[in-house]
Amino acid sequence: MKSYIYLAMAICFEIFGTTMLKLSDGFTNLLPGLGVITGMGLSFYSLSMSLRVIPLSFAYAVWSGVGTAITALLGVVVWGDPFTFVSFIGIAAIIGGVVLLNASNHPEKASPGQL
Repeated sequence: MKSYIYLAMAICFEIFGTTMLKLSDGFTNLLPGLGVITGMGLSFYSLSMSLRVIPLSFAYAVWSGVGTAITALLGVVVWGDPFTFVSFIGIAAIIGGVVLLNASNHPEKASPGQL
């Protein structure tokens, strides 16, 4: 359970770091630039702690997929990034991929006809 908390923290720090990246304006703003370094550093640390228990393929897919999906939605809501049907399909595909990876990590739960 602790590993999943680390994974959630890694996602939150990654979202924070990426948001600060936008605000840093090419690292010309000092505080957001420091936020990028801090957020990404803590994200990778938390991700590495989660990998003590969680398989790499699953943890990395969840970290990058959920982080990407939430960051894309924040871009739409906060900065008015364009959101189209294709954007929606892309985010849905990311979430679907994470769900499928999670299901594939537990093949013993599936019946033989489902594999």
